[in-house]
Amino acid sequence: MRDEVRPAHLRGDRADIVLSVHNLTKTFGTPSGAQVQAVAGVSFDIAAGETLGLVGESGCGKTTVGRALIHLPPPSSGEVVLEGRPMSGLSAAELRALRPRLQMVFQDPISSLNPKHSIADIVEAPLVVLGGIDRRRRQEQVREMLTAVGLDPDIVWNRRPHELSGGQCQRVSIARALILRPRLLICDEPVSSLDVSVQAQILNLLEDAKQRFGLTMLFVAHDLAVVKNISDRVAVMYLGRICEIAPSAQLYGRAAHPYTAALLASVPDPAPQAKRRIGRAIEGEIPSPLDPPSGCRFRTRCPKAAPVCAADEPVLRPIGPDHFVACHFPNL
Repeated sequence: MRDEVRPAHLRGDRADIVLSVHNLTKTFGTPSGAQVQAVAGVSFDIAAGETLGLVGESGCGKTTVGRALIHLPPPSSGEVVLEGRPMSGLSAAELRALRPRLQMVFQDPISSLNPKHSIADIVEAPLVVLGGIDRRRRQEQVREMLTAVGLDPDIVWNRRPHELSGGQCQRVSIARALILRPRLLICDEPVSSLDVSVQAQILNLLEDAKQRFGLTMLFVAHDLAVVKNISDRVAVMYLGRICEIAPSAQLYGRAAHPYTAALLASVPDPAPQAKRRIGRAIEGEIPSPLDPPSGCRFRTRCPKAAPVCAADEPVLRPIGPDHFVACHFPNL
């Protein structure tokens, strides 16, 4: 990537950047022959040991971003650089050799596990595919990883996924993702299908795993309260684009984009006497990605919309230390 075209919010001068994504797009075809651009020019980077939260309403493209990073399926265009190595243009063999460095935990813990296989076989499978490790050593590593995620190997070893709870299945998914000792872990709404009490356990497990295994994480979610507690930085997506990115405490304390402010205002506060967060509820429906609005994509639902919002598409610009917003009239 040439410095002169690098977006302002990418930290290309840092040597510890593990993942750099530039102008990522993903387009899907429809049965009628139309093209839907689910992700439209997304750029971000993640430094070593950092957790980036990627949030937004359902349908904004955040899950598509996570899947495109691991080429499941590959992006339509754009640049993905993992540990200084571009992933575009790699052969199947080269991509397979690189995949142990980045792994994914999927949203539905039960459907992401093969119902016919035992828990031991599920966690061992990545090592079998990788090759070069004898069976005895593989099983030792499986035992170690099951213990690391809080499961008793002697109890779950021969069980099938349907014999475990949702939280236990998500622990198995995490063990399977970590068995190859990846550098980057992509979590696609890993707690959204779990009970609240179990969510806290899984989040604590991910935090412990991050420290123990030296992980860098991309945490995809729609629950802003969850993202706040686990993320160092947060990127907010709307209709395929990033509209704001900032350190977690700064974004939650001073949201600049009207969309971010509205999302935060919609988060319920558990304290009965707590003062309601200032912000207007989001009105209207998300426009169709088949025909997104001109200019700012949020303008059809924004209380601050003006003619310039329809004419000119805002780009991410700095408004504070490491705080960037794509809005003509940000909350400052």
